[in-house]
Amino acid sequence: MGKANRSGWGWDIAADLAGGVCYAVGIYVFAKHAGFAPGGVSGLALLLGQLLGVPVGLGTLLLNLPLFALSYRFVGRRFLRRTLRSMVFCVLFLDVVFPRLPAYTGEPFLAALYSGVFLGAGMALFYMRGSSSGGMDLLVMTVKALRPHLPVSAVMLACDAVVILLGWPVFGNVDAVLYGLTATAATAVVLDKIMYGVGAGKLVIIITDAGQEVAGRIAAQCGRGSTLVRAAGAYTGAERHILLCACGRAEAYKVRAAAHEIDADAFVMVTETSEVFGEGFTDPRGSIPLP
Repeated sequence: MGKANRSGWGWDIAADLAGGVCYAVGIYVFAKHAGFAPGGVSGLALLLGQLLGVPVGLGTLLLNLPLFALSYRFVGRRFLRRTLRSMVFCVLFLDVVFPRLPAYTGEPFLAALYSGVFLGAGMALFYMRGSSSGGMDLLVMTVKALRPHLPVSAVMLACDAVVILLGWPVFGNVDAVLYGLTATAATAVVLDKIMYGVGAGKLVIIITDAGQEVAGRIAAQCGRGSTLVRAAGAYTGAERHILLCACGRAEAYKVRAAAHEIDADAFVMVTETSEVFGEGFTDPRGSIPLP
C-alpha cells in the first residue's frame, strides 16, 4: 500500500470514527430519550425500537439491507463498501458504546436542536470521504439513476415527513412531530454549513465603462483584486468591462461603494459563493485530501 493510499485510508477511518460518534450522539444521546424521531432510516429504527424494543443500531442495519440490495447496481461497489464501513461504526457506537454512557434527559427542544447539529456534523464527515450513513441516501441515489428528471429532493422530503409524522402515534403526542421537524431542519443547516458554507463569501459582478479605474479603486479601498473581462452590450454593441471580485461578506458593501465612486452608472450584482479557494481565502493545499 502506497503512502498516499495509507494516508487516504487513515482519513477514511478518522472520518468514520468521528462521524459515527456524532451520529450516535445525535440519535441515542438526544433523540431517543427525548421522545421524537428525526427523518430517515435511523428515525424509523427509533420508532421500531420504541414499539418492539429493537436496538436502534441493529434496526438501522436491518432496514438498510434491502436498500443496499436495491441500490447495488446504481451506486457502485466502492461507495457501498464505504457506506457499509461507516454504518458498522454507527451501529457499534449506537448499540455498544453509548448505551453505557449517560444520556441527555433535559429540555426536549434543546435535545432536538443538538440532535440535528450532531447528525448534520456526522453526515458531513461521511460525505466528505465519499461515504454516507446509508438509508435515504441510497434510496435517493437509486431514484436519481432510474428517474433522472424526478425531483429527488421532494422524494426525500416526503420520506422524512412520513417518518416524522409517525412519531405522533408512536410517542403519543404531537410534540414528537415538532421536535422531529426541528432536528431535521438543524441537520440540513449544519450539513450545508460544514460542506459548503465554511468558506462562504460574496462575488461582486460589476459591469462598467471604466474597468481599470474601478479595479484600482477596489484594490486601494478594499485590498481586493479583480478580474477584468472585456465584453460588448447586446443591444448597443458598445464595449463594456466586466469585473469579478471575490470578497468576504463584510466587504461586499465597500466593493460596491468603490465601484460607484468611479462610475455612478455601473451595474453591480452581489451574489453568494459557497466556497472561495485561492489567495486571500481558503488555501486548497490545506484541505483534507480527496477519498
